[in-house]
Amino acid sequence: MGSEDTSPVLGADAVATVVRAEYGRVVAGLIRRFGDIQLAEDALGEAIVIALERWPRDGVPPNPAGWLTTTASRKALDHLRRERVRDEKYAEAAMLTDDTPPEPTGPVKDDRLRLIFTCCHPALAEPARVALTLRLLGGLTVAEIASAFLVPETTMAQRITRAKAKIATARIPYRVPGPDDVADRLDAVLAVLYLVHNEGYLSRGGESADREDLALEAIRLTRALRSLAGDIGSPPEVDGLLALMLLSQARRPARIDDAGRLVTLDEQDRARWDTGLIDEGHALVRECLRRGAPGPYQIQAAIQAVHTDARDVSLTDWGQVVALYDQLLRLRPSPVVALNRAVALAELDGPQVALAVVDELELTAYAPWHATRADLLRRLGRDDDAGRAYAAAIATTPNPAERAWLASRRDRLGHGWGEGPGTP
Repeated sequence: MGSEDTSPVLGADAVATVVRAEYGRVVAGLIRRFGDIQLAEDALGEAIVIALERWPRDGVPPNPAGWLTTTASRKALDHLRRERVRDEKYAEAAMLTDDTPPEPTGPVKDDRLRLIFTCCHPALAEPARVALTLRLLGGLTVAEIASAFLVPETTMAQRITRAKAKIATARIPYRVPGPDDVADRLDAVLAVLYLVHNEGYLSRGGESADREDLALEAIRLTRALRSLAGDIGSPPEVDGLLALMLLSQARRPARIDDAGRLVTLDEQDRARWDTGLIDEGHALVRECLRRGAPGPYQIQAAIQAVHTDARDVSLTDWGQVVALYDQLLRLRPSPVVALNRAVALAELDGPQVALAVVDELELTAYAPWHATRADLLRRLGRDDDAGRAYAAAIATTPNPAERAWLASRRDRLGHGWGEGPGTP
């Protein structure tokens, strides 16, 4: 299973973090090797159990992904032997025990990107495609994915189970897609990458405010997707999504403080922003504007470009931000977009105007809705109402860092709010 030299021993939580970061890479390779999603997940699950037992005691191997891959491959082969599968399937799997994978062919050269395209097969409904890929690529729990989709956990569990069953019964192959498949599945792939990045930007689980590993993985995969330009004509939405991710990532050094706490846009030290990523993102946005075929990702990137163009929050062109949200609402109407527009509207026309818009939205299960209401109510001097809205936001967000930030905002109101039941 590799070299006996290991890194310093880590606690179980730290080991779990390492495993989670490697999950997508390992499961994608196992699915390519064995051609069976459920087998790959089950085998990796067994390997993870062993890792959680051994690594806190013995230390993490120098190559955690290689260790997990080797261990899971052996577990998968043991399973195939026990199940006495067809001779040809067993023989095929047995030949693949070498840890060095064959050189992939076709336009997609990355296991994880190929996995996304496989899960985005037209035979699967779009919500199922996105949910299944988030589960496999990022190792997200069903609860985390359900939170991202604003649906009950049981609904999401059924969706993922049905997607796996559809792949098995329809015999959807895990294979390298051809250029036509890439073009046909592009919209679904972009949706997956967008949601992977969102999970990295603000994590639905774990103790940290974000998951930088997922955010960086989404950026890497989007760059890989963009490299297919010669085959799919580099649609501008690919550039738009990459620009959106880069401009969001550029703010991370100021968005998370040294203690791991969230820092809002208006309070960020903009001197800490990554100017290299900003320059690259702005160049992509300008290229999108020249092409004149706006789409949702391009517009969101343009909004980020306006924010990152202002070296002080007081210099933000809020009129342009609201206008861009108006355009986004026309292309992709949703209450979440309307909520984000209202945040900008508050800076342009005042909190009373924005609150009237927010109160018309049906997002009571969505923590940012409560947090936005709380901030607007605070600005209007309605501290009691603001305190109750902060408490509702704390109760509906799964992220501990976000809960702590919301509690700190609520506690500034006084009136005993810091002693309430919602305090983390």
